[in-house]
Amino acid sequence: MSDERQVAEARAGERRAVEVRDAVPAEYEAVGKIVAEAFFADGQLDAPGSAFYADVLRDVASRADAAEIIVALDDGVVRGGVTFVPRGGPMADIAQDGEAEIRMLGVAPDAQGQGVGTALVRECIARSAGARRIVLSTQTVAHGAHRLYERLGFRREPARAWAPVPGVDLLCYALELTCPAER
Repeated sequence: MSDERQVAEARAGERRAVEVRDAVPAEYEAVGKIVAEAFFADGQLDAPGSAFYADVLRDVASRADAAEIIVALDDGVVRGGVTFVPRGGPMADIAQDGEAEIRMLGVAPDAQGQGVGTALVRECIARSAGARRIVLSTQTVAHGAHRLYERLGFRREPARAWAPVPGVDLLCYALELTCPAER
């Protein structure tokens, strides 16, 4: 085994813990840029009629009043973010009574596979007190996201699939939550 390969393998095992917390306004621009980059890299903005959504993803400040903006940092650098809707309101797309919703989750393309997305989803789950389930929508082309959600216990709900605009087909995933006494 070469010295370079040994060093690379050693570094891969040195994964630092990702810090996850509420984003502060000074981080909104970075979060929006990363989420839009992640959607572009994953092919989620390729469908006709979906290009406008990049601007929506970048505009974190507009959704911060109606939802929780959660950020993931590695060594103080923003590496991902998510919009979390703990209970209805204008930022909920598909959440029904008793459901929290995960929206606009993105991880910097060069940080994917390093636990950032997992940390963000787990934080949303931890913040879901009082909800009976968490739901989210994801595009059919987001195969990496599908694997993440399924690994964390989310299951597809085919009856709730939908299309916000023609050509953008969204799958629904849901995670049933146990009541606090069962945890």
